[in-house]
Amino acid sequence: MSRIAIATCRGDNIDIDAPVLTAALDRAGLDSELLVWDDPSVDWNAYDLVVIRSTWDYAPQRDRFLAWAQGIARLHNPYDVIVSSTDKHYLADLAARDVPVVPSVFCEIGDTPLFPEGDFVVKPAIGAGSIDADRYRSDEHERALAHVTDLHARGRSVLVQPYVASVDDRGELALVFIDGVFSHAMRKGAMLNTPADERDFLFRREQMSRTEAPLDAIALASELVAEVGQLLYTRVDLVMGERGWQLMEFEMVEPSLFLTFAPEAADALAAAISRRL
Repeated sequence: MSRIAIATCRGDNIDIDAPVLTAALDRAGLDSELLVWDDPSVDWNAYDLVVIRSTWDYAPQRDRFLAWAQGIARLHNPYDVIVSSTDKHYLADLAARDVPVVPSVFCEIGDTPLFPEGDFVVKPAIGAGSIDADRYRSDEHERALAHVTDLHARGRSVLVQPYVASVDDRGELALVFIDGVFSHAMRKGAMLNTPADERDFLFRREQMSRTEAPLDAIALASELVAEVGQLLYTRVDLVMGERGWQLMEFEMVEPSLFLTFAPEAADALAAAISRRL
């Protein structure tokens, strides 16, 4: 029986999708183990395949994470994708190719940030979810500057974006693709309207719901996914701007795939893993 390593991070019950995926792998005749990515006792190359899933603590130690990934012979998504997708500077590259991206300004360490008019968001350029991200009003530049200064002091580049007002009412639209094929869509309610210390697991879970994706959103996401090739999984996060859908994030490393909301997607993912053996 083939052995699959599912890479996660430390903590109890970190990824509620993990049991759904391992059960699907079992149904597919594959033996799987959930393993912490930075556990030095694990021989990753002893497995037939390593699948990155919930390695959500990589952001403050990205160099170490990349070194770990580079040392694995059979990794999905593959190493070159991990390098590009773990740094949100890729948004600038996509915008330069006329992809409709939420306007994004990067503030490198030592530079002075430029804040847009109206509400805006400050987040690390290398980060997971809403960790170390916050929303600011137009009269809160001093507080936002303190946030930027803190991130810079920790050696982290900063991304500044206008806050997209439609998120308050419509949320974000997350489109999940497995093996290059659209699987299902989720609505993610506004996260940054709540203080960071209150964004616990239950809060985040309550913001999620399965939804039907509009055809124009699927078309935009499908075009992006087709350009990167047939990866094991991708997730395209869109928001509705004044002129249509805009890309918030294009996640190809460790996005939640919301398998508990779409159990059939777990079987599709298990089948895609089988095809890569």
